[in-house]
Amino acid sequence: MTGDGEESFPALSSIAHCLSPVLVSISIIIPCLNEAGGIAGSLEALQPLRRRGTEVIVVDGGSSDDSVALASPLADRILTAPRGRASQMNTGAAVARGNVLLFLHADCVLPAGADHSIIEGLAASGRQWGRFDVRLEGANPLLHVIAFMMNWRSRLTSIATGDQGLFMTRELFAAAGGFPAIALMEDIALSRILKSHGAPLCLRERIIASGRRWERHGVLRTILLMWRLRLAYFLGATPADLALRYDSARRRR
Repeated sequence: MTGDGEESFPALSSIAHCLSPVLVSISIIIPCLNEAGGIAGSLEALQPLRRRGTEVIVVDGGSSDDSVALASPLADRILTAPRGRASQMNTGAAVARGNVLLFLHADCVLPAGADHSIIEGLAASGRQWGRFDVRLEGANPLLHVIAFMMNWRSRLTSIATGDQGLFMTRELFAAAGGFPAIALMEDIALSRILKSHGAPLCLRERIIASGRRWERHGVLRTILLMWRLRLAYFLGATPADLALRYDSARRRR
């Protein structure tokens, strides 16, 4: 590698048995719906990665604001798909060129050098999937506690959430069948499948995720809502029912 920060990655065969053809390449897939307030900033942070060869794909779920117009000059591809993160992320993965897929929420910012961290981490560990730690950005000090608990719980359970930037080899994503076509908890459902193929790589570099939804609806209320929904999911509630509960709770706030 050279020292200018814009180098290409080494031959795949020299760094990881689980990432076969020619060069390691990453595709970042971002589901988007009415994210005009922050999509440009999130994509601006990805431009150094694009210059190093990372592909950026934005999949819009029917935005009624300027999300698509703002994203277009900052992404390699803009796609449309039926609304729903699972549908949108699967659509992006179907056309992605990279042999490592990274799924990133539109209001999250990757740490600097995330591409290096992923490729070097997968190579050194021999693992096929992983996620980052997360930091929730906002004024409420409880957000720091929430982020700590998310990161700790993820290490304990090998379950990752979308805010943590799930990444995996293309081969593993295909073997897992992609994101389950469900209305909610698609990240948890996929994590449960992925961990049956092996433990995740838990990178300590932190994604910065917006704390706006927590603060907008009340941090404590949102914590309790998410705990109730997650408990209901593990007890067998359907994702469609959980989505209805989630939307109903949001409308009451």
